[in-house]
Amino acid sequence: MKNPALIFLSAFLVNNIVLMRFLGLCPFFGVSTAVETATGMGMAVIFVMTLAAWITWFIFHAVLLPLNLVFLRTATFILTIASLVQLVEMFLKKYYRTLYSAMGIYLPLITTNCAILGITFLNIDNKFNFLNGTIFAIGTGLGFSLVIITFAAIRERLDLAPINPSLRGYPISFIAAALMALAFLGFSGLFGLT
Repeated sequence: MKNPALIFLSAFLVNNIVLMRFLGLCPFFGVSTAVETATGMGMAVIFVMTLAAWITWFIFHAVLLPLNLVFLRTATFILTIASLVQLVEMFLKKYYRTLYSAMGIYLPLITTNCAILGITFLNIDNKFNFLNGTIFAIGTGLGFSLVIITFAAIRERLDLAPINPSLRGYPISFIAAALMALAFLGFSGLFGLT
């Protein structure tokens, strides 16, 4: 797939990272109790996912591939993402205290978000060039944000709904997530994307 618009649409809707690939489920269920926190998590994931896609793409093509060290990509990418998150956290803490206060809770959680690592692998496995890899990362991050914010809004409404007490909390959340996944399955085949 070479068309940037189709790459974006595929990452954003058709192959949504949370509901179709089942990556990033921990923050999806753990941070989606309120729309405000879900929005902060979504913005932080977009930022870190795009930076991680850039840096790991360069490391893979400039270091690992020429030196025939491709077998080290998992360890290298995990270390790169963890270092990147720590660097971003320190930078925001020193220079942008307001933004750090808003995102500070969510930044360390991103280190353990497997969706970030998944995107770096998919960029390489799909043989995307730098531009298409960037579009793929941004589309995936926006898709993650769309799903987690929508899910948080649903959970806020469910807290007010008259629901059987045995279904309150995670049981009704899992049912709502399953229904969202079925709704996103309807995007399969859009513009020929599978």
